[in-house]
Amino acid sequence: MSDAIELLSTLVGFPTLSRHSNLDLVDFVESYLAGYGIASRRVYSADGGRANLYATIGPMDRGGICLSGHSDVVPAEGQPWRSDPFILTRRDNRLYGRGSADMKGFLACVLAMAPRFIQATRAADARPVHIAISYDEEIGCVGVRGLLDELSRDQARPTGCIIGEPTLMRVATAHKGKSAWRCQVQGQAAHSSQNHLGVNAIDYAAELVLFLRNQGRLWRNGENDTRYDPPWSTVQVGTIHGGSAVNVVPDRCEFDFEIRPLPHTHHHLLASDLGHFARGLLPEMRQVAGGADIRLEQQSEYPGLRDDGSLDELKQSCAGALGQASFDSLSFGTEAGLFQQAGIPTVVCGPGSIIQAHKADEYVTVEQLALCQAFLGKVVGC
Repeated sequence: MSDAIELLSTLVGFPTLSRHSNLDLVDFVESYLAGYGIASRRVYSADGGRANLYATIGPMDRGGICLSGHSDVVPAEGQPWRSDPFILTRRDNRLYGRGSADMKGFLACVLAMAPRFIQATRAADARPVHIAISYDEEIGCVGVRGLLDELSRDQARPTGCIIGEPTLMRVATAHKGKSAWRCQVQGQAAHSSQNHLGVNAIDYAAELVLFLRNQGRLWRNGENDTRYDPPWSTVQVGTIHGGSAVNVVPDRCEFDFEIRPLPHTHHHLLASDLGHFARGLLPEMRQVAGGADIRLEQQSEYPGLRDDGSLDELKQSCAGALGQASFDSLSFGTEAGLFQQAGIPTVVCGPGSIIQAHKADEYVTVEQLALCQAFLGKVVGC
C-alpha cells in the first residue's frame, strides 16, 4: 500500500493538464517499468508534445488483460483547494490531489503491482498483462485513438481491458457516449442607440441556447433507462462568449454544448435540428447584414459502452474478483467504447468516486486503493 501511495504522490506531482505535455510523467513511468525489466513503447501526438505509453509484462505472442488509464487531468485554477492540488496531501484516510480519483489512483495501483504481475506471468501458459496510459482523454478521448490504431497491427492484441475510471470499485459494463459542439453566431456591430442597424449576435445565440434547453426538457420527459443516473439523454451549454461593451451591439457570440445520449437513441438528430432552426433565423439576420451567419462545428465525439455478449467472460471474471452480483451503468463517458469498437471487450472499474472528480479537494481513500490492488491481484492471478 505504501508503494501505491508513494507512486500516487509522484503522479499527482506532474501537472498533466489536457493539451499540455505529459512527457515528464511518461518518462517517469517508462523509467520505473524499465527498472523491473519491462519495455515500453510510445505513440506520440501529431505535434510530439504528448504520448501514449504501452507496456507488456509477460509473453508477447498472445493476448492478455489490458489495464488502462489516462494521464491528463482537468484544471484546478480558480477552485477553492485547501492544499496545493499538485502535492498529494493526506488527511485521515483521504489522499487529496488533482487526479487522485480521476484517475492517477488507478495508475498508481497498477504500477505498484508490477513486481507481482511479473511473477504471475512467468508460467509457460501465462497470459500477459498490458499497461496502457493515454493522453488528452478529458477533451474527447483524443490520444487513445492513436494507440488503438497501433495495437490493431500487433501480433497479439489484448483479449480484454479494464478502464480504471473511478467507480468505487464497482464493475460497470455500460456508459453513455458524448458529442461536443461549438456554435458561432456572426452578427453586425452598431451603436446601441441605433441597434436597428446592427444584428445582435448574443440575442440570436440566446434563441439557439433556448432551443437546446427545450430539447433537454423533452428528453427528460421522454425515453428513460433506469440503469443510468440521470436516466435520460442530456444536453448542456457549458460556455458562452460574446460582446465587448454594453453600448455596442455585439457582432459575435459563440457557445459550446455537449450531448450525452442514452445508447440506441437518435441523438445525432439534435445537431441537425439545431442547424435547421438556425437556418430559419438567417433571413431575418441578413435583412440587416448580408454577411450574418450561424456556423455549427463538432469538436469531439466518442461512443458509449454497450453491455453485449462480448463482455460476458470479462465482466464475470471481474465481478467474481469483487464478489459483485450485479453491474453498473455510468452516465459519464470513458475510453471503453473506443476499446470496444476496436474489438477489445472492456469494462470500467477503478478506485474513488466520480463525485469527487473535477472539483476542489478531489480525493481517493486509502481503502479504495487497497481494494483496487486486491482486485488486480485476483484478476491477474497473483
